[in-house]
Amino acid sequence: MSRVAYVNGRYVPHAQALVHVEDRGYQFADGVYEVLYLHRGRLIDSDLHLDRLDRSLAELRIPAPIGRAVLLAVVAETVARNRLADGLVYLQVTRGVARREHAFPPPGTRPSLVITLRRTPAFPADLAGWTIAAITRPDDRWARCDIKSVSLLPNVLAKQAARDAGAGEAILFDRDGMVTEGASTSVWIVDSAGNLLTRPLGGAILPGCTRAALIAEMAAAGIAFQERAFSVRDLRLAREVFVTSATSFVKPVVAMDGQAIGDGTAGPVSARLFGLIARHIQGGSNRPDAALTLRSSRHA
Repeated sequence: MSRVAYVNGRYVPHAQALVHVEDRGYQFADGVYEVLYLHRGRLIDSDLHLDRLDRSLAELRIPAPIGRAVLLAVVAETVARNRLADGLVYLQVTRGVARREHAFPPPGTRPSLVITLRRTPAFPADLAGWTIAAITRPDDRWARCDIKSVSLLPNVLAKQAARDAGAGEAILFDRDGMVTEGASTSVWIVDSAGNLLTRPLGGAILPGCTRAALIAEMAAAGIAFQERAFSVRDLRLAREVFVTSATSFVKPVVAMDGQAIGDGTAGPVSARLFGLIARHIQGGSNRPDAALTLRSSRHA
């Protein structure tokens, strides 16, 4: 497959996808990004992701490089040129190219837009082989984790610590010992009393799009949950732990810091919610806005 990227108005071979050395994303991590899951030519939860992109841009006072309709057309064209039906679509927007100064560049500086794609394995057929172990780590990120910024060094270090420990995720906790989120996921537990919990939204966590989609599917299915903070101790004593994201879907955590969660296997709540998100992604959702089928202008 010939990989093609979109860089500031041009479709170029992936090896030639370059940005200027003074792009503020490179100099200051002055930008935001989104990752969308592409399943059988359909962008999953595109409205949720693009709404979050707009919010992140607004919070950082970066103008949108192009309108949403045009952006979706560019994504469709990039997907078509890569002949990709299943994978990930990565969007990155930075404040643009300007002389290196900490303050914003002059008004009218054009934001940079890069779109790349990556093939991924097929959606998992079931939970067999889809479980992970995790570790816990102090959360040393900045105070605006609700913005999907490209400044991810603490997340990178946490994820590498998990890999070094033979785990799949690092679950972060704040100074009060309360769980925030994973290095790249939202965290859920079924606590020792049987309550399904996830942390409320706020500056300490990213508003996960898969989290939001799962909540909508649970509401339609009549499944109760609580947005309530929980501690590392609650995490370790939980009956079940699972994480959600655009690439994890619903992924059970069966061990934490080397100790089993529950009986060390995926629990019944995780299994049920995995079934809900599988239906959501595979087109069986009752929500009409759950996915967007892409059509390239070249193939219309």
